[in-house]
Amino acid sequence: MPDVFADLVGQDEAVAELRRAAAAAAAVLRVGAADRPPALITTGPAGAAESTPTAGEADPGGVDPSAGMTHAWIFTGPPGSGRSVAARAFAAALQCVHGTGCGECPGCRTTMGGTHADVRLVVPEGLSIGVSEMRALVLRAASTPSGGRWQVVVIEDADRLTEAAGNALLKAIEEPPPRTVFLLCAPSTHPDDISVTIRSRCRVVPLRQPPADAVAEVLARRDGIAPDVAQWAAAAAQGHVGRARRLARDPEARKRREAVLAVPRRLTGIGAAFDAASALIEAAEAEAEASVTEADTAERAALETALGAGGTGRGAAGAMRGAAGQLKELEKRQKSRATRAQRDALDRALVDLAGFYRDALTMALGAPVAPVHTDTAALAAAGAQKWDAEGALRRLEAVLACRAAIEANVKPRIAVEAMMLALWKG
Repeated sequence: MPDVFADLVGQDEAVAELRRAAAAAAAVLRVGAADRPPALITTGPAGAAESTPTAGEADPGGVDPSAGMTHAWIFTGPPGSGRSVAARAFAAALQCVHGTGCGECPGCRTTMGGTHADVRLVVPEGLSIGVSEMRALVLRAASTPSGGRWQVVVIEDADRLTEAAGNALLKAIEEPPPRTVFLLCAPSTHPDDISVTIRSRCRVVPLRQPPADAVAEVLARRDGIAPDVAQWAAAAAQGHVGRARRLARDPEARKRREAVLAVPRRLTGIGAAFDAASALIEAAEAEAEASVTEADTAERAALETALGAGGTGRGAAGAMRGAAGQLKELEKRQKSRATRAQRDALDRALVDLAGFYRDALTMALGAPVAPVHTDTAALAAAGAQKWDAEGALRRLEAVLACRAAIEANVKPRIAVEAMMLALWKG
């Protein structure tokens, strides 16, 4: 098994920083200085994060135990850059018995497999992360690590924290338990994504969009995908590793992409624009339903069994009558997850559509760059001749504005209909 950072594509600088931090964290444990937080973060005159050592001894192995480690981190970068991959890999390196993220020891294997007792992973299924969930997580994270190393809290999509949840997390970061490390993932450090106060107490690890060649190499090496297919999928996914893998392996994903890229030639009038909007929304709804139905059914069956469904003993029927509240709460969570899945599916479609208009724009400008969608390059070239650069740019901006509107909680159907009309009018 390769080391835990092997799947972090095209992020050499970030990997080097995380390796140094993992080595420093191991040194903290070796010198017995882990009864205090590994480092406190202050903000220097230029606003950059600086670490203040708390360990007073040098490590016998020559590593300064406070040089590269701190108790709170933020991983930032565009979608597909590997924020959650980096956070999980770093969590595994912290639990590694060698302090390197070897990928072979029990700490690495259980962390990467999601079963390590001292690694808490928060993956929001709904539109936000609430305060009750965060308070419960912070309380659990304050316990002593069962494995003797670190309690690690990984929060994916930390930009979905509600204000109250952010405040609960901030208090824990300001006064961290001795061996707890917080790893947050967010698109950026902008106040819309993460609060200024949380950001000021964390070390930031910026990730970049990986180049298509690096993504293709990983798909071919790790997933056994044919090199030509891997290269096409990496370009079409615009550097998003997960989306590239999905396109390369899932015929249904390729069909959905083809339907999205057919939208520009369908926009022949107002009626056609509304029809295209309905088709895009319905396709996203169908994809979302397919992705959550199995999980929803399994969750409901498991809860009903736990509450005594099917039981014949005394009190079984009464227990089920009193379970209505718990089933209602489960349905609420599942509805929120379905909404999130629908918006994610729609966003993937909008990214593909934006790539098409980007190709048309670069062709209109004569820019010496490869197209994102090689299989629709001829259609993009025809659009470039018809619209010119200004028209292609307006259409690209309409797609990006639709994404921004949905992110701001505009109803998806309204946002997509407005986009389709803008694409038709040009």
